[in-house]
Amino acid sequence: MSNFQEIFKRIEVKYLLDETTYRRLRERLKGMAEVDRYGESSILNIYYDTPDYRLIRTSLDKPLYKEKLRLRSYGTPTKESPAFVEIKKKYDGVVYKRRIDMKYADALDYLNQSIDNNMSETDRMNNNRTDDKINHPEKESITARDHKNPKDKEKIVNHQIRREIDSMRDYYKNLQPMMAISYDRIAMFGTEDPELRITFDRNIRYRTDRLDLRYGNVGTDILKPNQRLMELKIAGAMPIKLARIFSELRIYPVSFSKYGRGYVDMMQIAAERRTRVVPGFGYSSEKGEVAYAG
Repeated sequence: MSNFQEIFKRIEVKYLLDETTYRRLRERLKGMAEVDRYGESSILNIYYDTPDYRLIRTSLDKPLYKEKLRLRSYGTPTKESPAFVEIKKKYDGVVYKRRIDMKYADALDYLNQSIDNNMSETDRMNNNRTDDKINHPEKESITARDHKNPKDKEKIVNHQIRREIDSMRDYYKNLQPMMAISYDRIAMFGTEDPELRITFDRNIRYRTDRLDLRYGNVGTDILKPNQRLMELKIAGAMPIKLARIFSELRIYPVSFSKYGRGYVDMMQIAAERRTRVVPGFGYSSEKGEVAYAG
């Protein structure tokens, strides 16, 4: 069984910090949160979307419900190293994430194959995305939750998650790799509250060419120099002590999407250059010349 959690349900709040505020906060967090055993590590993602970027355009409109599909690795992968296919949903401020792990090469094959060849007709009928299912992800359940055999439970859970991913791919029909997002992360966990997670990301970059995680953390920078994105991940209300620290340091929440920022920046550059975006390559001029993005 994977050492990584496959199912998440939590509230995520984001903050932008300058280096001085970051260092002051880290000092105040001593005794309250600790850095996990991975220290600072690179997280690499490929976001799958429609050719017209329907998923991220919808997300930027801030609807009640939104979803994303991505391929993730922790560190630069090889063909044999583990990778995660994730479906991330957000409904009414609460994040629901499902993911399955497999070898990186297998994950690429799975995501890039035709969904028509991947789903049986029975699965297609059982995974019909009704309005209720789309708008109420909190109603989705893992049928193996009470299964006694851990191995059987893992198989059933993975099968259900894979069907959810296939259902999403079938619904949008033509999802394909559209943008790579990468960054270096320090993750902390609460010493008293194990559900508390705080992450600090720097060197956040995007690219629309070379959509393969084996290129590592390369691309166009999204953040300003010496800036970090902090994410607070909690199951319920923010701890009072932490809220006081944020207030004293004047740390306030912001609306921030890494993929969204990359998309907006990409479109602004395309408009300035009077070019169009070519998925997987970069920008193409009216003369057909390609300029790589990131």
